[in-house]
Amino acid sequence: MISFVLGVEDLADTRFALSPLTETVLSLRVLRDPGLSPMHLPWRGSVLGRIGGLDTGLLMSLVAKRHTLPGFLTPRPATFAPDFEEELAVVGRTSPDLVRRDLLAAHAPDPLPGPLRDAAAGDDAPVARLRDAVCEVLRRYWEIAVKPLWPRARLVLEADMTYRARQLAVGGARLLFAGMHPNLRWEDGVLHVDRVISSFRVAAAGRGLLLVPSVFAHKPAPPVIPEEPPSLVYPSRGLATLWAPEPVPAGAALVSLVGAPRARLLGLLGEPLPTVEIARRLGVTPSAVSQHLRVLYATGLVTRARDGRKVLYRRSSLGDRLTGAVRP
Repeated sequence: MISFVLGVEDLADTRFALSPLTETVLSLRVLRDPGLSPMHLPWRGSVLGRIGGLDTGLLMSLVAKRHTLPGFLTPRPATFAPDFEEELAVVGRTSPDLVRRDLLAAHAPDPLPGPLRDAAAGDDAPVARLRDAVCEVLRRYWEIAVKPLWPRARLVLEADMTYRARQLAVGGARLLFAGMHPNLRWEDGVLHVDRVISSFRVAAAGRGLLLVPSVFAHKPAPPVIPEEPPSLVYPSRGLATLWAPEPVPAGAALVSLVGAPRARLLGLLGEPLPTVEIARRLGVTPSAVSQHLRVLYATGLVTRARDGRKVLYRRSSLGDRLTGAVRP
């Protein structure tokens, strides 16, 4: 069990972040063991047919028999939403000593698999070459397997963060962690993470807590060494909406989009918003907004994801192209 002692200042400094690299690395578990997440089986089937040109031996060797992963592959996000290349650059700067340590720790007590045996070398040069090879295969894997999914995944993750932030505001830490996962317990100012390979208790001591939702995580994943700042990757809500089929554009509905009200509405939806907030910003009634949203969703110009009792709407990639917007 890992326990984080969180003071008042740490709770005040609790924040959320997205990590496309973490999603990419965690998705390797699903490729290796489809039983971890049956909901992702259609994605897994489509990906397996497209990664034949990659060094799949090296890629799959990153996941140990007990599903552990080397810590250096999932660096702590430095901003709310770093892009994949930013995060991969951090991995590319990891020292050979740290690469060696994390690979050995992830696979212990088993020996390193064949593609990773250079990590056991005493010389740093082979370890550095292995690190660079891992970065390259992860970059190519991201482009094929995860990047096409990322816009929809981000919508689901942001909806989860909106929900969790509201839970924290309404009910404090107890409500925030109550429904996050059965392996998490909040007791007397301490967050306990059960069923993990490490065991330690550490005080956040003013470092706060970073929460990273994930569509590929099957259970909470804290840092496995006490020296790391407190953070937690946890399974996101709303996975069913991730795999819901995208609406097929309808010609008649698309024609009906012409007009100032819907153009203004599309302009607002660069971020996920509920109907009530859209109505407030536009100064109209929620029912009027709902009528326009039905048409925009029918034409594939917006996507939606459930957040508790609310539904959050956001421009789709097609909507971005129509408005000339560039998704951040």
